[in-house]
Formats: sequence, structure tokens, C-alpha cells
Amino acid sequence: MWTALARFRLTLPVMTGLVMFAAMLPARAAEPTAAGLWQKTADGKPVIWVLVVDHHDGFFEGAIAKMFPAKPDEICSKCTDDRKNAPVEGISFIRNMKRNGLEYEDGNVLDPRDGKVWKAKMSVSADGQSLTLRGYVLVPLLGQNETWQRLPDTSMASVDPAIIAKYLPAQAAAAKPPAAAKKGNAPAH
Repeated sequence: MWTALARFRLTLPVMTGLVMFAAMLPARAAEPTAAGLWQKTADGKPVIWVLVVDHHDGFFEGAIAKMFPAKPDEICSKCTDDRKNAPVEGISFIRNMKRNGLEYEDGNVLDPRDGKVWKAKMSVSADGQSLTLRGYVLVPLLGQNETWQRLPDTSMASVDPAIIAKYLPAQAAAAKPPAAAKKGNAPAH
């Protein structure tokens, strides 16, 4: 018993010191997320905007939020799943991405031009300003990258409200102005 008490007395100051040291370390900032609005460019011009949504169940989804130039009549005629004949603008083309820090894995990406679905993974830069999507066959080595840039939150106002309502229903509901009071129905005092 005496030996156990002596060990405890020797260990207590060491443990206290470690706890105090850990408390002095700065709190680690939250890692950037893929959720948000991204822009793909080609030759310095925008091609598409991609809205990536965090479903809060560990899965992320990406939709084509805006196309340049706009092609409102373009549909995914070669798609073979639930997206068959869906308008390309607003289509869910990135699905089932599981977050692992700055990496997103085990997902897939649809090419609406030919209806093919590829395995995919994504990674967010440490500063959260770029997102790299890699579509591939069999293994990531056999694939191709696209890197997109994060758009400011104010850009969301330029996205079709129907797309916002579909993928961010809570945000769409919060953005709706309250219904105007009917004439003659003054509030009771």
C-alpha cells in the first residue's frame, strides 16, 4: 500500500503539469469543409458553379448550381438512374462523399454529357479556398482532377431559388420574407 501511495504522490505533479500544458495550447480551429459554392473555370472564364451540401449524416452531395452560358433546356438524356432526363442545371452529380478530415472518399461523380458515373474522391485545401475533385476508374491512379475555387457567400444570391430550396431547404425557408398581413386583419393590441 505504501508503494502505491508513493507512486501516486510522484505521478500527481506530472499529471497536473500535463493538464496545465494542454490547457495553454491554442484551441485547434475547425478544419475547412467542402460545403459551399465552388466555381470551375476554363481559360479564365466560369464554366459551372457547384453547390456542395453537408447532409450532417457524414455524406456530402454536389449539384450543378449554375452553368455558363446558361443552358436551361439541357437535360441528362443519357443518364440511366433517377437523374434520367433531369435538367442538368440543378442535377445532383456528386454523391455519397464521406468526409475524412480534408479528404472526401468513396463517392461518385456523374458526367451529364454521357450519363457515365465514375468513382470519385475530393480534397479541400488547408485554407479552404480550393476543392479538387478526382473522378476515376478502378483506382484513383487511373483518373483525372478538376480544381475549383470557393465563391464568396454573397454569390449564393445568384443561384436559382429552386436549387437552393432543393438542396438547402432550411436556408431557403429562412430567406423567404414573412407573408404580408391581409388587409383588414390588423394585429390585436
